[in-house]
Amino acid sequence: MADNTVAFLVMDDMGDFVTDFDLSIAPLAELGWQVETVPWRSGPDWSRFDAVYICTPWDYPQYADEFRRVLEAIEASDAALCNALSTVHWNLDKSYLRDVEARGDRIVPSTWYEHFSRVDVSGFFAEHGTDAVVLKPNVGGNAVDTYVLREPVPDETLAALERLFDRRRFLIQPYIESITTEGEYSLFYMRGRYSHAIGKVPAAGDFRVQEEHGADIRPIDPPADLRDIAERVFSHIEPLPVYGRGDWVRGPDGEFLLMELELVEPSLYLRTDPGAPARFARAFDEWFQELARE
Repeated sequence: MADNTVAFLVMDDMGDFVTDFDLSIAPLAELGWQVETVPWRSGPDWSRFDAVYICTPWDYPQYADEFRRVLEAIEASDAALCNALSTVHWNLDKSYLRDVEARGDRIVPSTWYEHFSRVDVSGFFAEHGTDAVVLKPNVGGNAVDTYVLREPVPDETLAALERLFDRRRFLIQPYIESITTEGEYSLFYMRGRYSHAIGKVPAAGDFRVQEEHGADIRPIDPPADLRDIAERVFSHIEPLPVYGRGDWVRGPDGEFLLMELELVEPSLYLRTDPGAPARFARAFDEWFQELARE
């Protein structure tokens, strides 16, 4: 079988980020794929690749417009982009949560703002009936520029938010207390098929669930009702993503609420399940073979 070549988009320097995408290289090779890691800002001739996988370009929020242009250049080349560009455009901005909610799937309650103003702050808490909220940028990742706000908000925090969000959109969500005890549930799907799941519990005194911030990450068997919820959410996504991760928390009423749907460059935590690397490789190869037949 003649090899195909796939570019894994990465950062110039991964720094302290934890990655395990290398676990997929061997199962992809068994299916006839050669993997090259390519810094996403390096500007190669994308047409020399058969496909491009948006792997770990985790600094893109700092360069969101440039990132979109790179993906559009890949789309215009002979390479097939994974996931689809339409999916990426939809998922890059957290306003996609409005669509998820409109389809009947429960999300963490969210309100949306075009820019930050001190006069709106009291409304953050009043609208959600809570004394603690989370402020997140519409485009962002790894909890960068994410704040937990409690009344009264200190002046220095207000000043920082004025600088960061003067012309930048953001959303407000109530702080879900269960995240500090039960944590966050992440379920992974490959072409709409359940693959594996993890639990993420923040370090003591923190709210961030990334391992770079000290969170405890462990493989889990998710509750049956959460599996049902996740499968319904993923069944509503068109086109069907090759890979995807959904992050859920348990709300005050005991029901699971979608916090994020990650379809662009999520960490897939392949190391947490021995079968996950092969499931990713098969899904990727199936997707490409279907494209080739069209």
